[in-house]
Amino acid sequence: MAGFEFPVLVGDIGGTNARFALLLSADAEAIQFGNVRTADFANIDVAIRDAILPNSPAAPKTAILAIAGPISGDEIELTNCPWVVRPYVMMDMLGLKDIIVINDFEAQALAVASLGPEHLEQIGGVKAIEGASRVVLGPGTGLGVAGLINISGTWYPVPGEGGHVDMGPRTERDYQVYPHIEELDGRVSGEQILCGRGLVSLYRAVCKADGTGAKYSEPQEVTAAAFGGSDPQATETLDLFATYLGRLAGDLALVFMARGGVYLSGGIAQKIISVLKQGGMRDGFENKAPHSEFMRETPVFVITHPLAAVAGLSAYARHPEGFGIKLDGKRWRS
Repeated sequence: MAGFEFPVLVGDIGGTNARFALLLSADAEAIQFGNVRTADFANIDVAIRDAILPNSPAAPKTAILAIAGPISGDEIELTNCPWVVRPYVMMDMLGLKDIIVINDFEAQALAVASLGPEHLEQIGGVKAIEGASRVVLGPGTGLGVAGLINISGTWYPVPGEGGHVDMGPRTERDYQVYPHIEELDGRVSGEQILCGRGLVSLYRAVCKADGTGAKYSEPQEVTAAAFGGSDPQATETLDLFATYLGRLAGDLALVFMARGGVYLSGGIAQKIISVLKQGGMRDGFENKAPHSEFMRETPVFVITHPLAAVAGLSAYARHPEGFGIKLDGKRWRS
């Protein structure tokens, strides 16, 4: 496919934070802008106009945006944020000529294909097979999931809503805790447990199962108490979180036969690497009879790059021919 017209503004738009960078050319280093809190601005157009463009050395001609939500039509709603992306409105307000909008975990998949080993922390398994299928998932404001497959040297991201698959109990302790987890339309999905608010929900469920009152209402409070050893329910919550994350990651590895590895993205995974290494995550990941041997060999990586999605979008902006992203319904031109 033809390349993009520079300068290119790339943006990773999450439920809580938006992160932007500008590429003046395909060979230039990305210019990073400060973190933008979505709650501080009425919409993305105002955020870019007021927080990004005044600090930009040049006006972008193209924008490549990754958003947390499905992409459909000319008004694109984010799943966990009140912002709505309206490409034609953005063109009029910001002077852009070309706008591409992809799923946020397509961007994470782009990152997986482009990051070097210095930005990856391996947890178990053997060496990833080069060119083999991969999976990326990330607990954050929500739970994002994407696959990544390689066909004749081109990486194809496979976006989806895998964070909303069913999660069920397995152990005796699970059966004690699960009845107290907040349900969504009568079921417990991955995102009901494996995200920031899910961590709090899991903590409250553990407290109820133990017949004790919950002390914390924010995910950072739960993790701080767990690492500080001051609250046994918080400690168990983080252990269960790692185990449940491993179970879902293992399921997705089987779906994609991910011999290229499973990649955990986002700030939560980065903050709890020490817990993920304790064994519960790998136990949940590998306990997949009759395919336990395959699972033991499959590596899991924590992405440690602080702006992985932005790095993935930047790689795509520079070399779109290396990625098989179908732009039908995802591209708007003036």
